[in-house]
Amino acid sequence: MKPSRKQLVQRRHRRIRRKVSGTTECPRLAVYRSNHHIYVQAIDDTQHHTVAAASTIDTELKSAISATATRDAASAVGKLVAERLISKGIRDVVFDRGGNLYHGRVQALAEAAREAGLNF
Repeated sequence: MKPSRKQLVQRRHRRIRRKVSGTTECPRLAVYRSNHHIYVQAIDDTQHHTVAAASTIDTELKSAISATATRDAASAVGKLVAERLISKGIRDVVFDRGGNLYHGRVQALAEAAREAGLNF
């Protein structure tokens, strides 16, 4: 029987999480993509603490974007999380795409975060 798309994403996510872990100096930039929104968190796995987060449901972004499930919205979220991390003195992160393919909205978010000053 062929695995469903959700099962394939979960399988990829488990495989990625075995290799990727965040520290205080270099947190894990975890991406979650739903059909309507995109969410990103910078997580310190040693302390089990979220350092910074951004999403398309943030009040700062809601008025600036017209639609939430687009590449433009994802790049705005990437810029916002990068600004929040840089203001806390963090420039290096490890990218965790959450089992999603590095394409479309996930790629737009990553490239916008890099352009805003994050290194990964």
